[in-house]
Amino acid sequence: MSLASLPKAELHLHIEGTLEPELAFELAARNGVDLPYADTEELRKAYLFEDLQSFLDLYYGLMAVLRTEDDFEQLADAYLARAAAQGVRHAEIFFDPQAHTARGVPIGTVVRGLDAALSKSVERHGVSTRLIMCFLRDQSAESAMQTLESAKPYLDRIVGVGLDSAEVGNPASKFREVYEAAGALGLRKVAHAGEEGDPSYIWEALDLLGVERVDHGLRCMEDPALVERLVRDRVPLTLCPLSNVRLRTVDVLEEHPLPRMMDAGLLCTVNSDDPAYFGGYAGDNFHAVREALAIEPERLRQLARNSFVASFLDDDEELRSRYLAEVDAFAFDD
Repeated sequence: MSLASLPKAELHLHIEGTLEPELAFELAARNGVDLPYADTEELRKAYLFEDLQSFLDLYYGLMAVLRTEDDFEQLADAYLARAAAQGVRHAEIFFDPQAHTARGVPIGTVVRGLDAALSKSVERHGVSTRLIMCFLRDQSAESAMQTLESAKPYLDRIVGVGLDSAEVGNPASKFREVYEAAGALGLRKVAHAGEEGDPSYIWEALDLLGVERVDHGLRCMEDPALVERLVRDRVPLTLCPLSNVRLRTVDVLEEHPLPRMMDAGLLCTVNSDDPAYFGGYAGDNFHAVREALAIEPERLRQLARNSFVASFLDDDEELRSRYLAEVDAFAFDD
């Protein structure tokens, strides 16, 4: 079978980052939003970034088209259809409530809209889902705490919290109290760390926030003691290879540290991050690393297995086992 159909879980996916240019223009027309681009072709040309901040500027700007529950449902359903076509069987989806409430869109509108798609995902697409609420690390800790408070009526639909946006200068320590509060509410904990930031950002995410997974984490390789810690504690890393290249974290995919990370015994997974902006969905990332890094089929199988092992399916071990059996039974073409 083709690599695209290899069963996999996607654990690092920003739903706002799945906004394809065609849908952006459709929602802009529906909601009376003027976009500063003549057409989808001109908008696609803007999807070339010098660094993380240049991406974030466009990313947050385009969110203006997302206004209603229907908009968020359509966005999520479009992602799930694409993901399913690329072998995703389980998706743990990030969303950024502060980016929407700052525009006057209530958190309830966002959650209800996303949940309308996620609640039908197994039936429509054969993809199980979980929803993770992220705090924007370039906003204040007080804003994060207010966001957590505003999310309380919707916690039956939210499994965990995360931390994203501009990393450098916004260490995890800033959010220690809100993560303690989230943990007290029974929420799972993840955080972006070690993408642009040095290994100290990963140490803080582990020691001060108590994260169970590190999103990105590729700069851990600069600190042997940190690698030893991550291997010993089996802390999953949700790597995003095409994203790393598009944001200049890695110059070319052939230089990505994924093979060295696997050799070191790290629990690596491969994900798409913001696929509309970074050139590919989950299956595209698997194909790209196979081609650029000459990763053998059994190591690709290991990456797929890792994704289910690292997932927040603790409440449904039977489902996790079924997914793992699908991975084990997969027959590669080559």
